[in-house]
Amino acid sequence: MTQTINREAHLPTPRADQALWDGTMQAGFKAYPERLANWTRYKESKRTDRLDYLPVRMDIENVSRCNYHCTMCQVSDWPKYTRAADMELADFTRLLDEQIGLVEVKLQGMGEPLLAADTFFAMVREARRRHLWVRSTTNGSLLHLKDNYKHLIDSDICEIQVSVDGASAESYETIRRGGKFDRLKENATLLNGYARDVGRHRTRMWVVVQKTNFAELEAFPALAAELGFARLSLSLDLNDWGQDRWRQVNDQVDMQRKFDAERARALVEDGKRRGVEVTFWYIDDKYDRRDPAKLCPWPFERLYIASDMRTVPCCMISNPDVFELGDARELTRVWHSDAMVQFRQAHLSGNIPDVCRFCYKTGG
Repeated sequence: MTQTINREAHLPTPRADQALWDGTMQAGFKAYPERLANWTRYKESKRTDRLDYLPVRMDIENVSRCNYHCTMCQVSDWPKYTRAADMELADFTRLLDEQIGLVEVKLQGMGEPLLAADTFFAMVREARRRHLWVRSTTNGSLLHLKDNYKHLIDSDICEIQVSVDGASAESYETIRRGGKFDRLKENATLLNGYARDVGRHRTRMWVVVQKTNFAELEAFPALAAELGFARLSLSLDLNDWGQDRWRQVNDQVDMQRKFDAERARALVEDGKRRGVEVTFWYIDDKYDRRDPAKLCPWPFERLYIASDMRTVPCCMISNPDVFELGDARELTRVWHSDAMVQFRQAHLSGNIPDVCRFCYKTGG
């Protein structure tokens, strides 16, 4: 970037509702003393290859299929935009039963979670019943069907991100192939209106910045306000999913180095005038193999579980066919396995695995 954005000042707030987070954490610790004990060991530990605690966070992919085939997404490569079968509710429940250390779940992966609407809502409710913080991401295309927008909010989900990668029909439908901009706008308005009515306004508008929508950035705060969002996050990263092909594709439309701090400040100020919190997300300069304090936290606190119950290191890979660590039905064994130990050792030694290099500083 020509001028560096202040990461600490402009990163998305981790939680839309801090009071809800605090209450969820305390309720979970009270109901499950073993969760508190695991959390304490995690908080007091140093990063090492062998850990004496279980994962504290998890990305769980309920479906690995999508009704979109976006230009920047690996789903576009999959036959019928599907990689594997949907996760069964029973598998999800058993996973939560085993993983007594969890405090947070992101319930979404490489698919559109509302394609399995009823099962998805049941998963959210099951996790919330256990006092887990639950968040997800949707493309918003199915919210109007069978009152999904109401069921989503009524499930008591803690945060829902809605992907809005264009401020016009032309840019949005170019990027979000299969989507309809007018339908998205109507659905986002339904979702936000209902969320406000019932006092659970926990939504966030998420924009993946790229060449196609780069000239429209100044239109996004106004669009967010129009659709009823109180939070807008602009992601400046285009992932490579741990694959050279996608690095080549997305490098052609990556605009991070052309986005400067002055433009960021103007967007933040415009958002304030409209009652919208504007924040930015980017990873390229976040992790540094030369600084132990700036290693990626994933190997030391969380995992990604694919819809077919295969374990993946993180959401930036999101595909067990690219990199797999083991069977999630035996996740505690996987967490302590030789493969996981070696994966952590690679990060600790600075010998970052090839599939992880995108997230580290140049030369990482």
